[in-house]
Amino acid sequence: MCLIAIATRIHPIYPLIIAANRDEFYHRPTAPLAFWEDHPNILAGRDLQQNGTWLGMTKSGRFAAITNFREPSSTDSQAPSRGLLVSNFLVSDQRPEEYLKAIHHSGKKYNGFNLVVGDMHELWWYSNKNTDIVKIETGIHVISNHLMDTPWPKTVKTKSGIQELCFQNTEVDPEDIFRLLADTNRPPDNELPDTGVGMAWERLLSSVFVSSDIYGTRSSTVILADRSGHTAFMERTFRPGEGAPTILETREFTLNIAGPFI
Repeated sequence: MCLIAIATRIHPIYPLIIAANRDEFYHRPTAPLAFWEDHPNILAGRDLQQNGTWLGMTKSGRFAAITNFREPSSTDSQAPSRGLLVSNFLVSDQRPEEYLKAIHHSGKKYNGFNLVVGDMHELWWYSNKNTDIVKIETGIHVISNHLMDTPWPKTVKTKSGIQELCFQNTEVDPEDIFRLLADTNRPPDNELPDTGVGMAWERLLSSVFVSSDIYGTRSSTVILADRSGHTAFMERTFRPGEGAPTILETREFTLNIAGPFI
């Protein structure tokens, strides 16, 4: 996962809105959004190389998602899969804050990450590139490949788009969020961060939706949860390649989660 926007307690109907893009090399095998056969309570896509996931939710409303922290000079090819941090939370019954406290002690063995975990009561964020475990407060928060709310062009644009949808519409059309996530426009070079990957890759990775011949946005996710616990979970997958997004499939599931709600 390389971009996740979380809107909590902002919209009058949906106290939780999540919009996310998963960017990955096209050759990495992946299963689309579904309930897992070995853990039927979990609804998520799946990385078939390491068996973890980048974003998922349970029938009881436990939620987790992860993004990579872009720092190529510190990448360890032997480090454990960060996607297991998501799936391990989803199969556990630990409270979100307690789970992150445990990860805080072991997190340095993983390559850099941002991890969001929570349930219908609360959401928490932790990065192993930061010392704090942070409760996600009311508002719109966006995470890419740096710390939460770092103002990269793609995070600022995504936050602005979600904010406009929240403040102008009573109902939210998921297609409007998918359109935000499908934005391939790139900012000018002088606005790009320097994360150590070189200017060609900084440009490629600077758009909300990433596309190239080997790496790009594999899927987009939209989650809309209303105050009654009715939750729509949608995943749209794309054909690999450069240029405008070409949709392969859109999957939608409905969860009815018992309150009290976030």
